Amino acid sequence: MTARTATAKNTTLDSQPFDFNLDTVEAEVELRPFRVHFAGKRWEFTHMQALNAWDALAAAEGGDVRVVAESMKLALGDQWDEFRKLPLPQHKVMPLFQAWQKHSGVEPGESEASGS
Repeated sequence: MTARTATAKNTTLDSQPFDFNLDTVEAEVELRPFRVHFAGKRWEFTHMQALNAWDALAAAEGGDVRVVAESMKLALGDQWDEFRKLPLPQHKVMPLFQAWQKHSGVEPGESEASGS
């Protein structure tokens, strides 16, 4: 069998046209934080559409319960540990999550990781 040598093209990726420029994509809504009053304190959740997509997608792999918990953890950032120490009755979790979805322009039942 004879070895073949590929002919080298003298082009770089940056010299080729783009099919899609992701750097130009802007949010369709204002990505202001979702502010919540709970246990006598103000909490700020990052807007769902501003969360890191890779982290949100990883959370989505764990099912609905994990999506809710991990999304809240991501959105609260440095506030998470303090928020997590507070007792949170189960009957308040979904109303909180659904209000955050509405604020973020995400339809209930739609994962923020879906991007639609």
